[in-house]
Amino acid sequence: MKKTSFTKIFSYFSLGEKILWSFGVCLILIAFILFDRTNYMTLLASLIGVTSLIFNAKGNPVGQFLIILFSMIYGVISYSFSYYGEMITYLMMTTPMAILSLIAWLKNPFKGNKSEVAINRINKGEGICMIALTFFVTLLFYFILKFFHTANLLPGTLSVTTSFLAVFLTYKRDPRFALAYASNDFVLIILWSLASFEDLTYISVTVCFVIFLINDLYTFFNWKRMEKRQLANPA
Repeated sequence: MKKTSFTKIFSYFSLGEKILWSFGVCLILIAFILFDRTNYMTLLASLIGVTSLIFNAKGNPVGQFLIILFSMIYGVISYSFSYYGEMITYLMMTTPMAILSLIAWLKNPFKGNKSEVAINRINKGEGICMIALTFFVTLLFYFILKFFHTANLLPGTLSVTTSFLAVFLTYKRDPRFALAYASNDFVLIILWSLASFEDLTYISVTVCFVIFLINDLYTFFNWKRMEKRQLANPA
């Protein structure tokens, strides 16, 4: 008997990954029930986000597709609290870069397996280019965010910096993208914790990024394992 699509997806993930995803979903639902109950857009974004991360941990392009959806919804949520930096970052940088990353991941499967991207490492020249672009983007966004009177300007600007590093490394298929996202998660936990002091409903967003931090750290270690395996079995 042929496996159903659901069975294939379920068997695709390890027991640890299933537990990690289930744990994240449960915490997100609990936080929503306790502190929100009204902003279903936030709940939807959180569930899409945590699902995208478990696919990203496997190097699966589906994760990048889900990141595109998450970024658009998260941009709207950020606008609701005047976090214009987050809104502009996700709508004008993360979303288009996720589209480019999706294309890059689809074009570079490992040994023709479209559910696993071939892992890459940026070279010295690309590293210098990344640092220069990061400095330029950070400086540019600082003045843009200041012009729009963005709430919590300095952490908001730092979020732009870490976000750009993350999307650049994701596009390049470098395992360190997960560490950059983990750094971004840490900044966002601070940002939304500050927002939660004014509106308790944003605690659910804070919890979302705590879950993201755990998942991004797992993604880095899993990519390191994948990289070792791919190097031992080159295409």
